[in-house]
Amino acid sequence: MEISKELIQQLREQTGAGIMDVKKALQEANGDEEKTLDLLRKKGKKIAAKKQAEREAKEGIVEAYVHGNKKTATLVQLTCETDFVAKNEEFKALAHDIAMQVAAMDPQYLSPEKVPTDIIEKEKEIIKEQLKNENKPAEMLDKIVEGKLNKFYEENCLLNQKFIKDDSKTINDLITDKIAKLGEKMEIRKIARISF
Repeated sequence: MEISKELIQQLREQTGAGIMDVKKALQEANGDEEKTLDLLRKKGKKIAAKKQAEREAKEGIVEAYVHGNKKTATLVQLTCETDFVAKNEEFKALAHDIAMQVAAMDPQYLSPEKVPTDIIEKEKEIIKEQLKNENKPAEMLDKIVEGKLNKFYEENCLLNQKFIKDDSKTINDLITDKIAKLGEKMEIRKIARISF
C-alpha cells in the first residue's frame, strides 16, 4: 500500500508522533486515518505512562490566573523534566488552562490519592445512608458506592475533573496528551486558590 509523505507529515503534526510511528500505524490501519489516530493515541498514552513512572520532573513553571471579576485568583505549579519544555508555549498554555480550571471548579484535592482516609470513609457513610431509603439490592450496594465515590472524585479532585473547555477530557487526559506530544514527564505539584 502506498502512503503519501503528505499524509505522514499531516498526522505527525497532528499527533506529535515520530515519522516511523506514524508510518507503522498507517500500515496497521490500512491507510484509514481515523484508525491511525486511535492507534497513535493509544501508543502515546502507553509512552506517557512509562515516562511518568520512570522519570523525574525537576523543572517547570508557576502559573497565576486572576479571574476577570478580580475576586478569584489561582496558582498552579506544573513541573516537567527540562527547562526547554518549561519554556515551550504549549506547556505554558497547559499550565494556564489548569490554573483556569482551578479557578472555575475549585477542586479540594489534587487526586483521589490525596483525599484523606477519614474524608473517604465519611463520604461512604453518607452514600450508604442515602441508599438505605432506596431499597437497592444488597449485591449492588458496593458497585453503587464505588460509582458515587468516583463521582465525588470527579467533582473534588483536579486530575479527575472534566476539562472546562472540553468535557470529553479530564485534566489527567490533558496532561497525558501533552506528555505524549512533548515527550517529557509532567505533573502538577501544587495548586492554590483564593477568592472573595
